[in-house]
Amino acid sequence: MELEDQWWKGQLAADIYQALRYKELKLPSFKGQSPQLNLRRYFADLIAIVSNRFRLCPAARHLAVYLLDLFMDRYDVTVQQLHMISLSCLLLASKFEEREDRVPKLETLNNLGCMSSMNLVLTKQGLLHMELLLLETFQWNLYLPTAAHFIDYCLSIAVHEGDLHDGWPMTCLEKTKLYMAKYVDYFLEVSLQDHAFLCFAPSLVAAACVAASRLILHLSPTWPPRLQRLTGYTWENLIPCAEKLLIAHDSDVKEANKQKCQQPNQQQQQGETVYHTSAQYLNQPSVQYSQQPPQPGPAPGHRPASYLSHSTASLQAPNGPQNINTQTIATSLEPKSNIPSRAFQVSMHYSCAAPCFDR
Repeated sequence: MELEDQWWKGQLAADIYQALRYKELKLPSFKGQSPQLNLRRYFADLIAIVSNRFRLCPAARHLAVYLLDLFMDRYDVTVQQLHMISLSCLLLASKFEEREDRVPKLETLNNLGCMSSMNLVLTKQGLLHMELLLLETFQWNLYLPTAAHFIDYCLSIAVHEGDLHDGWPMTCLEKTKLYMAKYVDYFLEVSLQDHAFLCFAPSLVAAACVAASRLILHLSPTWPPRLQRLTGYTWENLIPCAEKLLIAHDSDVKEANKQKCQQPNQQQQQGETVYHTSAQYLNQPSVQYSQQPPQPGPAPGHRPASYLSHSTASLQAPNGPQNINTQTIATSLEPKSNIPSRAFQVSMHYSCAAPCFDR
């Protein structure tokens, strides 16, 4: 909608942000007790692939995954049913966040390559039944803020001309903003792919994405007073979430370097420098379930998320269902053990190499 398009730049931005902060206090709790929690990443990627295919906004994608998380947390459902549930969550989220003409149509969904690879055919009646079940589960309330709803507000002042890069004044503010947007987008997708981030408030995740991006880009101060005033979070508040984001980034950098070493011939044929190779690695269709940090190579519109490294035809279902009965979802819940946390020290200085800016 026009008001929502760039609400963070209007006079009501602060009021809208506070309304979202108030709403997030009432979000349903996530217990992580679904018996299919180990499949959560697969279905989150399925939602991301279809969302990217229809160019849906990040808010719709994140809301869809959040609806899926809450539904899985409350119901014990089969793998076959989860395909229908995932796509129904995406349809509901797109209807809530997007214009009507951008909502995926049933016929177009069935024609996607990933649908045939999963041996899945959607029906109008099946989708309607599932959407009604989802709406009743959430009491017809889809006003559920996610990190994607907060990110643009935080990003609006994430970079300022007074910031320093490695202690030097920036010579190109717009270039720095471009890199900041890429990294924030990357970290936002990292938070979407791991249910561990559901223990943080969405507004805190959004702020941590900005903080982690400033660390990677060697911008100082890392968390300036203006961002603390805007978000209401101190650096200490952000550390637990930011360290999880940086763990994922380090893992992706190592994986990218590993791939670069394994493909020296391909790098030389394409005339890529060693530094730009991880940007090329983002688009390799053979890579499965690994998000890659952005590099200077991609164009401004490029989205550095894991689902972009998949082709829709290559997504394989754990068990390809042929028929899905939406009436047989059981309501039994089996608690799952807590996921162990990983220790990672985050300081105001981060040693990972960042893209170089002209001084």
